[in-house]
Amino acid sequence: MTDAPVVTRFAPSPTGYLHIGGARTALFNWLYARGRGGKFLLRIEDTDRARSTPEATQAIFRGLTWLGLDWDGDAVSQAERHGRHAEVARELLARGQAYKCFSTQDEITAAREQAKAEGRSTQFRSPWRDADPADHPDAPYVIRIRAPLEGTTVVADRVQGDVSVRNDQLDDMILLRSDGTPTYMLAVVVDDHDMGVTHVIRGDDHLNNAARQMLVYEAMGWDVPVWAHIPLIHGPDGKKLSKRHGALGVDEYQAMGFPAAAVRNYLARLGWSHGDDEFFTDAQAKAWFDLDGIGKAAARFDMKKLEHLSGQHIAVADDAALIAEIESYLAASGQPALSEDQIDGLQRAMFCLKDRAKTFGQILEKAHFVLAERPLRPDEKAAKALDDVSRGILAELTPQLQNASWNRHTLEEVVTQVAEANDTKLGKVAQPLRAALAGRTVSPSVFDMMLVIGRDETLARLGDVTA
Repeated sequence: MTDAPVVTRFAPSPTGYLHIGGARTALFNWLYARGRGGKFLLRIEDTDRARSTPEATQAIFRGLTWLGLDWDGDAVSQAERHGRHAEVARELLARGQAYKCFSTQDEITAAREQAKAEGRSTQFRSPWRDADPADHPDAPYVIRIRAPLEGTTVVADRVQGDVSVRNDQLDDMILLRSDGTPTYMLAVVVDDHDMGVTHVIRGDDHLNNAARQMLVYEAMGWDVPVWAHIPLIHGPDGKKLSKRHGALGVDEYQAMGFPAAAVRNYLARLGWSHGDDEFFTDAQAKAWFDLDGIGKAAARFDMKKLEHLSGQHIAVADDAALIAEIESYLAASGQPALSEDQIDGLQRAMFCLKDRAKTFGQILEKAHFVLAERPLRPDEKAAKALDDVSRGILAELTPQLQNASWNRHTLEEVVTQVAEANDTKLGKVAQPLRAALAGRTVSPSVFDMMLVIGRDETLARLGDVTA
């Protein structure tokens, strides 16, 4: 097993959006496989036909694609493999590793109630386990695995350590229902084996399933994969992450304007660590990620930390890549697309927009000065900054700018001289100048804005507020 190429998988149920916890599970599997030249596979566990929808499947595809978690080959539909699952159940039956159980639901319920009344374990022990096939009735039956009655099953888990389960605690679980449909516990094992999965990295809510699933592996003589059951994600209050803590779906984080790289970085740090490293690239994450770095304790989701990492990723991102992500963000959040002129303006202004922006929404807010068209409509605060005195100072400034060399040093000199001539500070001139150029009181530096929009547009905007 240790020498085999690494194959991991992500196996979500398509019953809704891609949950942020599921996204982290997918990320861990992706990082582990990609860092070792292995394969990362995707399986859609759609056997619950009543709850599974094509729309949810597409939402999973979109979420993984936005996150940049590419999978190898086509996604596998578990439902389409039910014939293979049934085949394995019948093979186990033929090998004597499973048996037909004809007990009805009423009989099972009655047996459990009697056991409870007598103070015994309510785990159902089928009377058909050792029955002579000659005594089998012509009636519906399920196929149950023949679990060992003595000894211990040990789940050797790379995160949780060795977890021992007494075999007398394991029931003869159903493999094939009376209607011929396979159970989840059988389907998962057959699919993982057939797909060549070497490492099963999943939430620790599946830890109890591992011991039961090992019964199928061992009964079939198949290699048991490496288990790694990772702790769940909790909210800041230490309780299981839920809607009351905020956004749960990956799509919501895209619509909130977070870069995919920042979400990958943050999710990687939820429950896994590499020394004190907080900010890192995909290449570093692939090189560093290992199961030994995953903690046993539940991770706590912290929106402030995500925002901080997001700002770091925006600051170092390539401008063209940022603009492409901003366009995707606008589409995901239902906002109008940018025109070619606006994209051109963003490209020219990006150098002064990235600093201290934590989301794409904040970048666009700072970019208002280059995205909006004249005449700008100042917001309430900007309108207050453009009082009669301030307009008078801007009127003095305008002719000084008409023939000035259009570089930052000269522009700073001109504005400073006008401030001194009016016996005031540079900031007292900069604030109404900002209001005139951006229509906002929060924006990039006034000198950066003047350089981005150019002389003619600067003078035109000053003319709009001083006329």
